[in-house]
Amino acid sequence: MKYISTEKLIIKSWCESPEEGAIEQAKAIANLPFTFKHVCLMPDAHLGYGMPIGGVAAFKGVVSPNCVGVDIGCGCLSVKTSLIEISIERLKEIMILIRQAIPLGFNHHNKAQEESLMPKKKYAFLEIDDGFVFHDYPVVWNEYESALKQLGTLGGGNHFIEIQKGSDGYIWFMLHSGSRNLGYTVAKHYNKLAQELCKKWHSNIPECKGEDGLAFLPVDIEEGKAYLREMQYCLDFAKANRTLMAERIKEAFNRILDNIQFTEEINIHHNYAALENHFGENVWIHRKGAILARESTIGIIPGSQGTSSYIVRGKGNPDSFMSSSHGAGRKMSRTKAITQLDLDQEKKRLDDKGIIHAIRNKNDLEEAAGAYKDIDIVMEEQKNLVDILVKLEPLAVIKG
Repeated sequence: MKYISTEKLIIKSWCESPEEGAIEQAKAIANLPFTFKHVCLMPDAHLGYGMPIGGVAAFKGVVSPNCVGVDIGCGCLSVKTSLIEISIERLKEIMILIRQAIPLGFNHHNKAQEESLMPKKKYAFLEIDDGFVFHDYPVVWNEYESALKQLGTLGGGNHFIEIQKGSDGYIWFMLHSGSRNLGYTVAKHYNKLAQELCKKWHSNIPECKGEDGLAFLPVDIEEGKAYLREMQYCLDFAKANRTLMAERIKEAFNRILDNIQFTEEINIHHNYAALENHFGENVWIHRKGAILARESTIGIIPGSQGTSSYIVRGKGNPDSFMSSSHGAGRKMSRTKAITQLDLDQEKKRLDDKGIIHAIRNKNDLEEAAGAYKDIDIVMEEQKNLVDILVKLEPLAVIKG
């Protein structure tokens, strides 16, 4: 672990060489008046909005929308199948069916999905004395009909579906997705509201200005309570989104192969805030690109396209607020990846491993393995946070 002790609170970094931008963001958080104990950087840490991706921080009495992120509830789902082998031909057939069943990128379903698959509606209207009607879930209310068409869709960027071979001898599948436009809209709405309130309060937090800021909402005011309600709905929606995609993937397997059995899914998120007890106090833990690694908690740490992923068990390390990385973490921006990586070399890297992959043209390089840190180094850096249960090698990949 690397210690940075130049600020009001210590920064504990499991990343041996964090980029300067991520360090500066961690320093800003370490100097906030409501930050508790210390700030953590996971080994996959890199620059984000306000808070580094791969950052973990505990706040007393407040939440910060930017420290959760714009894809609220983004996370991974993994399922082990009863298969111990699968041919390239069957893999390709399954991948075709998955692409037909699950919209990618900005695409949504043409029709609303079954409403019973959505998180339970928790709508309520509050009558205010002056006659004004306030809605408990204003953003969710406005976005609900659109969300019905987004349920069971992958999204873009680093979201993926992958079929893998595990070190336990079985075929697995994994997917990475979040709350789609619903979470993005909730995040933007409340970050803007938090910025306005910070300005109104003359908060002495310069980082609360602008898109990259650390604007906050006290949890005991109505605006903070509303964010927590809508954030939780987005977490529930993100899990339901992954669950529906998993069902469609299982259907694809079963259409091509007979009598496939599936284990219970592992379904976790890595962009959220939660009230937890650490070092004897109840605090709002913000995990942005980090997973819960409480003792015996089962987690998922994916690699980059064409590299290993891991099923892990948490060790409950108190220094990390019982957290670990959520993946490999970027080492170069999307723009740099497109301009600096060699297309033929990145394709060859995957072709040589026999992986059915998604690298086709120059723009696809933003999600090439060369744009990410070495997942094996990341795992070595956090060996006091998690134990590896299963190592998963990619066989076929669909990118958003």
